Amino acid sequence: MARRNVPADIADELLSRFVEVGLIDDAAFAATLVRSRSEFSHRGRARIRQELREKGVDREVAEEVLAELDPADERAAALELAYRKVRSMASLERQVAYRRLAGMLARRGYGPGTVSSVLAEVLGDPAVEFSTAGQ
Repeated sequence: MARRNVPADIADELLSRFVEVGLIDDAAFAATLVRSRSEFSHRGRARIRQELREKGVDREVAEEVLAELDPADERAAALELAYRKVRSMASLERQVAYRRLAGMLARRGYGPGTVSSVLAEVLGDPAVEFSTAGQ
């Protein structure tokens, strides 16, 4: 409102009223964002935490909502993403595919433990084949 030259006293009054009637609710916004990013964008806890911070959500509110994120669901999303991505890596050597998948999962915000276990499962799957060109 400051950018639109709304006087500070009027802006404060409007914001108070918006909070009172439920139009501004950081906890609800954070819960919706966490659900959306984890289910549809396949993002991990760290990346979602960063996004909440960028959007100005209070740290305590963000941590409360993130605590509700089930680690099993987070791992399942990472696994789905890795299986989807590994299909396009058949022409690569296993080490290159491992490095690229690990980087992609880390950028999406998955923790090292999740990345390791997902890659062990995906790359250990006999149905996943890689090039033997440098071996």
